[in-house]
Parts: sequence; C-alpha cells; structure tokens
Amino acid sequence: MSKRTVVLLLLVVLVLASVFVSATGAEKKKIVVGFAQVGAESAWRMANTESIISEAKKRGVELIFVDCQQLQTNQIKALRSFIERKVDVIGFSPIVTTGWEEVLREAKQANIPVILTDRGVDCADDSLWVTLIGSDFVEEGRRAARWLAEKMNGKANIVELQGTIGSAPTIDRKKGFEEVIANYPEMKIIMSKTGDFTRSKGKEVMEEFLKAEGDRIDVLFSHNDDMAIGAIQAIEAYGLRPGVDIIIVSVDAIRAAFEAMIEGKLNCTVECNPLLGRQFFDAVEAIMAGEPLPKRIIVEEGVFPQEVARDVLPTRRY
Repeated sequence: MSKRTVVLLLLVVLVLASVFVSATGAEKKKIVVGFAQVGAESAWRMANTESIISEAKKRGVELIFVDCQQLQTNQIKALRSFIERKVDVIGFSPIVTTGWEEVLREAKQANIPVILTDRGVDCADDSLWVTLIGSDFVEEGRRAARWLAEKMNGKANIVELQGTIGSAPTIDRKKGFEEVIANYPEMKIIMSKTGDFTRSKGKEVMEEFLKAEGDRIDVLFSHNDDMAIGAIQAIEAYGLRPGVDIIIVSVDAIRAAFEAMIEGKLNCTVECNPLLGRQFFDAVEAIMAGEPLPKRIIVEEGVFPQEVARDVLPTRRY
C-alpha cells in the first residue's frame, strides 16, 4: 500500500470519527447560564439556591451563580456581567419589582433570553423576559386568610409581618390576604411592618407589636416562616403562648415550620415551593431548542395546618 493511500485512509478515518463524535453529542456546545440570586436571607432561599445549583450540575450546564446579598444594585451589576460574558440564558429572582427595564433591555439587545424565577417585575414591555416560573403569591395570601377566617370564626385582631418592601411576594401576599379578610368586618389588621423575611427582624418587629398592643393581638400573619419563627421567640419572652394565645399563620412550609407546628407553636403554613431547579433548566433547554414557553409557569402548592405536621414532616425536602 502506497504512502499516499495510507494518508488518504487516515484522513477518511479522521473525518468519520469527527462525524461520529458530533452525532453522539460529545462535541455539543455546553450551555452557559448566569443566575443572580436574591441572597441567603432564609431557609427557603437557601433551598432554592441548592435546587438551582444541583440541577445545573446534573445536566452538565455551566452555571455562573451570584449571591446578590439582597441588594438590587448587586443584581443589576450581576446581570450586566452576564451580558458582557455573553451567556446563553440569564435567570434571576428580582429583589424588588421595579427598576429593571434598562438592564433587561440591554439583555434583549444582546439577544440573551431572560427567565424570571420566584418573583416578577413591573415593566410595561413584557417581551423583555421569556417566562416567569414560580408561585402565585396573591393566592398564597388568600389561602392564609381563608384558613384564618375559618379558624377564628371571622373575628380577629391581626398583626402582620411583611416581607421586603417592594418585593413581589410582599405586595401580592398582602393583596391576597386583605382581599379575603375584607369579607369579614370583624377581622382587622391592627399593625403591619416589614420584617424583611429574616428571623432576627421578625423577632424585633414582633417585640414592637407586643409592646404597642400586647394582649389585644389575636393573630400573627407572617409573610414567611422565618419571620414567624423569630416572632415565636418574642411571644414566648413576652409571657404568652405562641399558637395558643396568639394564632400564627405563615407562608413557605419549610421544615422548621413543621417542627414548630409539632411543638404547638405555629398553627398553619401555606406552601411556597422553592425547588424550582428542574423547571428552570427545562425552560433553559426549551429556549436553546427554539421551543415556545408559556409566559407564566405556576408550581403546585398546598396548605398545611398544625394537625398534619407530624405526618408530613418526614416528606419535606426543605
């Protein structure tokens, strides 16, 4: 066999090998995703982060993850860094609802699709993002109020621990809760203040409520479980029994809430599912494949009163 024939055969083998490798996907371009997280302010948020990171690893996606420490300026900076790095898809959970139009327009001009997770934005142009994946916060507020109205027979003096002011869950949970209690003239919110979704702030604000209103308080509605758990500490220090002297309903359904219910200190938690990793990366892969997505993807959730806590706790993943 001549040297020329050998060279030609080697070239054929190399071409065929290249075709085979491409067909098997070994040379398939790795998807790069930038994700700007709110922070690590609660057990819910940390479970949300773990879900995103672990799902990216499972799928072999290159994830550029930034913890924005609850500052919108940090999130905008992170989004601009993703645009500069020319990632394939951007995902983020907006800290507040407003102030995003400029940076989202920059992403659109760079042809980088954006997925919102957990929280929405208030922008006139909804073409600036592809889809929003998360909970129906208004319905969560309604569910908390419906459970409470039945529990209290339509009569209660309520104090409210709000989440971060200007955030979508705070705005919407309050809206849904007030929408339902408007049907019950003897259910009134007598004090309301932000606890910023943290246990320490929830405890601090509950101390203020107790100092101002004391034994007039029948109910605490907390926009998340972490603030409610902080408030429980304040109620006990005041000399009252949380879950008995003050009925407590909160949102998230984290493991610590079920533990508090088993102890009789929390009465009900409304689920807000943080495990969005699978749905987020399903959406990323759909975008990369050119497949259409609905503008809103809502996760399934439930309501868990104290009576079911012991049976449900072993099944909780967060």
